[in-house]
Amino acid sequence: MNVPNTLTILRIILIPVYLYFFYSNMQNNILLAGIVFIIAGISDVLDGYIARKYNITTKLGIVLDPIADKLMTFTILISFVTKGIIPLWILLAIGIKECMMILGGVILYLFKGKQVLPSNKYGKIATLSFYAATLSVVFKFPNMLSNLLFLITVSLNIIAFINYFIIFNSMGNNKLNEV
Repeated sequence: MNVPNTLTILRIILIPVYLYFFYSNMQNNILLAGIVFIIAGISDVLDGYIARKYNITTKLGIVLDPIADKLMTFTILISFVTKGIIPLWILLAIGIKECMMILGGVILYLFKGKQVLPSNKYGKIATLSFYAATLSVVFKFPNMLSNLLFLITVSLNIIAFINYFIIFNSMGNNKLNEV
């Protein structure tokens, strides 16, 4: 088990810790849950950086990293919806996009020659926007600003999905043309 994979597993372990704080009756429970989210985010950046810098990517890491990301994203969105912080449509919009990404990844890997859809700037910008929107709730920014940040996040996720869909189609077509 290398360091990036250990950090990815740590992110998965942090999900129930986040939920514990988020749903607790403690004072500043959302702030404490937010700190857990920040730690998970830092570990996400670190595991990617270390894996690339020292060329220690593994098949386990390639599979686990996006799973950890999506699990944390769904955890945040579902917890925010259940507490009435964000409306359900935000969860549905981002959730549908994420489920389509998972399906597309499975199709590329299993049926298109074990290809992997690489992350790109659109996905990274959408993720950064999600972090900003989430942290705006954690640090109690005005609701209007948090709502705007979540609206921007949904929009950027739609743009990222369209971009990934175009890449997915070109990857699938290229593989089919080689046969």
